Amino acid sequence: MGRLCLVTGASAGIGAAFAREYARRGYDLAVTARRADRLEDLAREIRRDHGVRVLVLPADLADPAAPAGLLAALAREGRAADALVNNAGYGLPGTFAESDWRTHSAFLQVMVTSYCELAHGVWAGMLARRFGRIINVASLAGHLPSAAGHTMYAASKSFLIRFTQALHLEGAPQGVHATAVCPGFTYSEFHDVNGTRGIVSKLPKALWQSADDVARQGADACERNQAVIVTGGPNKAIAALGKILPDQLALAVMKSQGARFRRTGSAHGS
Repeated sequence: MGRLCLVTGASAGIGAAFAREYARRGYDLAVTARRADRLEDLAREIRRDHGVRVLVLPADLADPAAPAGLLAALAREGRAADALVNNAGYGLPGTFAESDWRTHSAFLQVMVTSYCELAHGVWAGMLARRFGRIINVASLAGHLPSAAGHTMYAASKSFLIRFTQALHLEGAPQGVHATAVCPGFTYSEFHDVNGTRGIVSKLPKALWQSADDVARQGADACERNQAVIVTGGPNKAIAALGKILPDQLALAVMKSQGARFRRTGSAHGS
C-alpha cells in the first residue's frame, strides 16, 4: 500500500481539490465530510481517474467524538495518515450576539479543536516514520483584523497560522512538514452556505482563485516545507499590507470595508 492522505471537508470546494491533488501525486485517500453521497461521487471519480485507493469516512466534525473516530477507522483498515489536510470549515453570518453559545461552540469544535486533535493523532506516527505532511487550511482573513460579523472566523484562522508555525518548527528536523495555506476569495460553496454569495460576487475578479489553484500551491508549499503560504498575488499584497499598517488604521479600514464581504444579518450557517 502507498502513502495515505486524510482530507477533511472533502465533499466540495478546496477539500475536494486537495483530494484530487494528492491522488494525482500518487497518495491513497481517506476523505471525510458530512455528505456521504458527495464523498462517494468524489471517490468514484478519483478511483477512475487516478487508480488509487479511497476510503470514504462520513463524519460531522462538530461532534467531539469525530476526530478520534476517524483515526480509529483508519487503524481498523490497517492504515495511518502520512498526510493530513485539515480543511473542514464554514462561516457564521451575523454578529456575536445573534448566535447562541451552542452554535459558537460547534464552530470552534470544527474550526479549531478538530484540526488540533487530528494533527495530534497523526503526529507521533509521522515523527516515528520520519515522514509527514500536515496542511491546515487557514485564510487570508487570519492575517487581517476582524470585521464586524463572522466574529470568530478570522480569530480561528489566525490561531491556525500560529499553531502551524509551531508544528513546522517541531517537525522539520524529523522530516515532518507543516504548512498553513491561506487563500483569499475562492470559487466554492463557502459563500453560498453562509449567505454572502450576492455580496462577494461584486468583488473584482482579480481577487478570486480556483480551488484547484489553491490546492496545487498549498501542496507544493508543503513539499518544500514552507510554514505559511498566502495563495495568489493580490492576496499576498493584502496580507503584507496588513502586517505593516498600524493597528488603529487597519481596524479603521476593516470597519469601512467590511460590509463589502461580510453579512451581518440574522441567518445562521452550519
